[in-house]
Amino acid sequence: TLRMPVPALLLLFLCLRGRAGGLPHFLQQPDDLVVLLGDEARLSCALGAYRGLVQWTKDGLALGGERDLPGWSRYWISGNAASGQHDLHIKPVELEDQASYECQATQAGLRSRPAQLHVLVPPEAPQVLGGPSVSLVAGVPANLTCRSHGDAHPTPELLWFRDGVRLDGTTFHQTLLKEGTTGSVESILFLTPSSHDDGATLVCRARSQALPAGKDTAITLSLQYPPVVTLSAEPQTVQEGEKVTFLCQATAQPPVTGYRWAKGGSPVLGARGPMLEVVADASFLTAPVSCEVSNAVGSANRSTALDVQFGPILQAKPEPLSVDAGEDASFSCAWRGNPLPRVTWTRRGGTQVLGFGPTLRLPSVGPEDAGDYVCRAEPGLSGRGGGAAEARLTVNAPPIVTALQSAPASLRGPARLQCLVFASPAPEAVVWSWDEGFLAAGSRGRFLVETFPAPEGRGGQGPGLISVLHISGTQESDFSRGFNCSARNRLGEGGTRVSLGRRDLLPTVQIVAGVAAAALTLLMVITGVALCCWRHGKASASFSKQKNLVRIPGSSDGSSSRGAEEETGSGGDRGPIVHTDHSDLVLDEEGTLESKDPTNGYYKVRGVSVSLSLGEAPGGGLFLPPPSPLGPPGTPTFYDFNPHLGVVPPCRLYRARAGYLTTPHPRAFTSYIKPTSFGPPDLAPGTPPFPYAAFPTPSHPRLQTHV
Repeated sequence: TLRMPVPALLLLFLCLRGRAGGLPHFLQQPDDLVVLLGDEARLSCALGAYRGLVQWTKDGLALGGERDLPGWSRYWISGNAASGQHDLHIKPVELEDQASYECQATQAGLRSRPAQLHVLVPPEAPQVLGGPSVSLVAGVPANLTCRSHGDAHPTPELLWFRDGVRLDGTTFHQTLLKEGTTGSVESILFLTPSSHDDGATLVCRARSQALPAGKDTAITLSLQYPPVVTLSAEPQTVQEGEKVTFLCQATAQPPVTGYRWAKGGSPVLGARGPMLEVVADASFLTAPVSCEVSNAVGSANRSTALDVQFGPILQAKPEPLSVDAGEDASFSCAWRGNPLPRVTWTRRGGTQVLGFGPTLRLPSVGPEDAGDYVCRAEPGLSGRGGGAAEARLTVNAPPIVTALQSAPASLRGPARLQCLVFASPAPEAVVWSWDEGFLAAGSRGRFLVETFPAPEGRGGQGPGLISVLHISGTQESDFSRGFNCSARNRLGEGGTRVSLGRRDLLPTVQIVAGVAAAALTLLMVITGVALCCWRHGKASASFSKQKNLVRIPGSSDGSSSRGAEEETGSGGDRGPIVHTDHSDLVLDEEGTLESKDPTNGYYKVRGVSVSLSLGEAPGGGLFLPPPSPLGPPGTPTFYDFNPHLGVVPPCRLYRARAGYLTTPHPRAFTSYIKPTSFGPPDLAPGTPPFPYAAFPTPSHPRLQTHV
């Protein structure tokens, strides 16, 4: 006998127990099988760790647990049952054998995957309805039907192909014969053809496991289609303000009948034909241009957007902010441009750049940060666009009070003190206080308070107020005491001290006295000059020829002149007596001087009438030269004016009147024009007129003119 060591036997037992142990499982399961009618079919099944009953089912029907499968003459099970092999054999295969088979371990509750047994009958070539050429309209959904007839088994698969590529979008429909055998099979292809499908070839293929290569039937598509549009722009990238040409090209069957252009969905008026020219602006970047082309079948539309480069355009302004001191502040502004604009932030009045981009953040602001902040975008490449927008930052803080300069006041006179208050939020009140009291508004004794808005507040410091303290009847104590101007809001209090200045009367008295002294000195100088001129004119007079003398009634020897006047009797009625060397000056009937033509009418030259206007003496009387000593006693006094006719008087004692020469110059007596009437002399009140005048002899030949 063969003896083995006990340990070896134990080890072998454990190994066999390990192999034999475990759960039952499939070592091999049946696979789908395709066989031709009349061939043998074999379905494999192997189990491990199982010694129980194994059976096969056909479409869920158990074939039995015996190996020879009684009742199924063409069916049996083969293989070593001890090793777990249980294969099902069918021979010969008939159409009724086409079913689903499973291998089941009944006691273990195991079932194999179902195996499909196919009995193959090759299909016939399919048929496409409407072929071999099918007419379709592009863009209109259509159905193509492919049918397969015969006893093909399994039912053939109908597939659609184009250029070797299988098409999707089909449905399958099968019709059975009365006997239960397969009848016709059809496949419907749903498609919406396009213009690219014109002339395309489609293939319907009937394919089955009996004939893997299948049998094909081909058709050709003939299409009518609306326009196929291609839209282009030249150039595609432009600067704002440049011209752009759009070209709309189309292929269609039947031919194109019309074009229509639109921008951003709105028609472009007057645009016809396949070409459109425009001047680009910023709107073309977001409003594409479209071209619609039509024919008898339909229409097609294409659009394109330009890459328009333009300068920055402000879309959102920064908003004013009001924050408490110590909090953060943030401004935002939005600019639109292509390319994107460069945005900078500055403070108004400054050049330092505080930030870049659409947002400016100021952490923990203080009163010094209050002001206007500017969001700026530089112009684009074309030089257009750009600009700036600003917003004010108001920092809420305790009031800031500043004393305003006030005019000095005199004792017992009115006084006015002012202070300027800036605060955000606005102060609850502005209060003036002094030693014995305080006042916020209204009046109290000698004091009155008024408050006005400041003309213009400091940027970001809130609204300004001017508070005025009026004092009526100032006292000594008002100039030595201090007046406090204070204001309070919810964040705190601020104040300042205002002093009243004093004004003395001494400087005013000195100024008035100085002005009076200067005026008196000026008056004395003017009086002295006037007296000097009067005395100089009186001393320079002298006698000349008697024929150049003028008799003045009522002169210094008034007795003589008046006596002569009485002898002649009413000399004033008979007109003035004139002694002159000018023989061509005569008196007319009315007593006025009449000039005679020295050429006896040859040249028709007329004389000129001249009158000497005497001025007034500085004292207000008539200015006359010294009297001439010539002449018998009792004759009128004569004055010599000859020296004054050749020189300009030292003082302007001769004044102009209508019809008079302002300056008695000898050249005035040399022209011959019809004299005008003599006006009255410019005499001082109370001065008697003089009726006599003497004229000097002309010092040059008479003027001659040719007619």
